Amino acid sequence: MSACGLDFGTSNTTLGLARPAPHLVPLEGEDVTIPSAIFYARDAAPIVGRAAVAAYVDGRDGRLMRSLKSVLGNPLMDETTQVGRQRVGFRSVISHFVQVMKRRAETVSGRALTSVVHGRPVHFVDGDPAGDRKAEEALRAIAHEAGFAEISFQFEPIAAALDYEQQVSREEIALIADIGGGTSDFSIVRIGPQRRARADRAADILANDGIRVGGTDFDRHLSLGTVMPLLGYRGAMKRASLPVPSGYYFDLATWSTINRLYEPGVMQQLHEVRREAQHPELIERLIHVVEERDGHRLAINVEAAKIGLSDEPTVRILLEWIEKGLAAAIRRDELVSHTQSLADRIGARIDDCLRDAGLTADAIDAVFLTGGSTRLAHVRAAILAKAKEAKVVDGDTFGSVGMGLTIEAANRYGSLAA
Repeated sequence: MSACGLDFGTSNTTLGLARPAPHLVPLEGEDVTIPSAIFYARDAAPIVGRAAVAAYVDGRDGRLMRSLKSVLGNPLMDETTQVGRQRVGFRSVISHFVQVMKRRAETVSGRALTSVVHGRPVHFVDGDPAGDRKAEEALRAIAHEAGFAEISFQFEPIAAALDYEQQVSREEIALIADIGGGTSDFSIVRIGPQRRARADRAADILANDGIRVGGTDFDRHLSLGTVMPLLGYRGAMKRASLPVPSGYYFDLATWSTINRLYEPGVMQQLHEVRREAQHPELIERLIHVVEERDGHRLAINVEAAKIGLSDEPTVRILLEWIEKGLAAAIRRDELVSHTQSLADRIGARIDDCLRDAGLTADAIDAVFLTGGSTRLAHVRAAILAKAKEAKVVDGDTFGSVGMGLTIEAANRYGSLAA
């Protein structure tokens, strides 16, 4: 019997054991981080993580699903999607993924996991308390289905703060910025060596805030701005100069809705659009992507370009698999121009957090950064501009939240057997 911390993230997942000392466990080979992805192979058991993405890229017959967490608090949660000859509910998809994570951790540890501290964003849904409660209740029910008897939650930025606290030698007021795949979350927390052992840390949490903007939103904006026009986005129809319907492109640029394009009737609609479009050859490219069910392949290409632009001024996406000679050269300044509004929204949330804490920026001793999108220079700049005098600490990009949740699990369920 043992306790764990589970960071089920939009893009990646980690799980840590509370005993004998908090530590993350390998969930795929030797990797403690696993992509939150699942591939439903036709007439075979579902595959998760890197293996799921590889199966899809290798062309196996089936359906890939990523960004699973993004459907929590979303109407998609109550919908189903076609998988082979049957329809599967999104809730069942998430439940299966969580169950696999639990079983793998139990296999590694040789112990049954009975208690979990689940990470959650500050807001699953912006400005909708009822929707937020519904999302947490759904995640709680899924954890019960997976076999957890005791389930509690901790805000992801608070978990990151607990991880950061392990390395400080004096008391600090820290701004924790966790920019994940689906949300950007912030906390202002008092931390320090003397506070670590306290059972109740509520008084140390000065403010929490968050916004439903994350890495997948940057993927979507970059895709719509640079790649989708090659497939006819923002083109015109022959009649009355109406625009080509944009819904197909928004679905194709959004991880959680790509599979909508594979529903019955969509292909017929696309052929009608091609007949009426001023540039049917561009719509033909879109048809090819949908017909071959290569939407996730395109999204993977865009995501890789975004990541590459953190280090390179220009990244070239080769799209030969759509049409011979087709490619998109994306510059870093294009990434910034298409996504600066997202970075600005993230930065503005810190102002709200400071106001809620009753602090000015100069009261912040340290800014602790975690989450994949903190690698983007303009996102990082938007955050650091809010506390210019504070020291900057980079946490484990994908592991800090999971480790913090595991530390919390040790605190909450410390009486469990090792």
